[in-house]
Amino acid sequence: MTDHADAVFTPHDQQRFYDLVAARRDMRHFIAGATVDEAVLLRLLRAAHAAPSVGLMQPWRFIRIADPAMREDIAALVEAERQRTALALGERDAEFLRLKVEGVRECAELLVVALAPDDGTVFGRRTMPREMALCSAACAVQNLWLAARAENLGMGWVSMFAPEALAARLRMPPGAQPIAILCLGPVRAFYPAPMLEIENWRHGRPLAAFVATDGWDTPAS
Repeated sequence: MTDHADAVFTPHDQQRFYDLVAARRDMRHFIAGATVDEAVLLRLLRAAHAAPSVGLMQPWRFIRIADPAMREDIAALVEAERQRTALALGERDAEFLRLKVEGVRECAELLVVALAPDDGTVFGRRTMPREMALCSAACAVQNLWLAARAENLGMGWVSMFAPEALAARLRMPPGAQPIAILCLGPVRAFYPAPMLEIENWRHGRPLAAFVATDGWDTPAS
């Protein structure tokens, strides 16, 4: 294992990192039939596993979907929730249904991220046990997302599914819960902006609206 404890990052390295963060996209369009090299996939999973976790609990689990029939089942679960979401959106239902929200069938690799059954970790999560497990797993997903972009691979996080149904399909033990379906693989091009902005569904707000000083309602100076 390489020791990175004394690593020093140059201004060029720092700028490239910020470029990487800015270039990350939630991708839904993939090149059908493409593949991801096994060595690359291992690098991505190692990056995910290097994420911080509260109390070093490492609550994440990654399930690689290799069976085409299982991939189809997952696609059906996503479609069922897409239809339920459209109903919940009311007057925006038709607009929503025109959006492409996943690439489950086309992506080169399909991964399911789950929370493992609670291992009883108290350190750092006594007051927020589940929240800290979720935050830790989300850090792992973000690591994987940035690593995928660095490898010039697209990744999309799909959250439209019934967790109980997916857990049953993947034979998860009691207490485990799927939190993400990750579509991963080569893409023809990365979106120039978040797709929901391109489709005029929703637009991101500036950082200033999210930063305060010494209290919720005091804008940062």
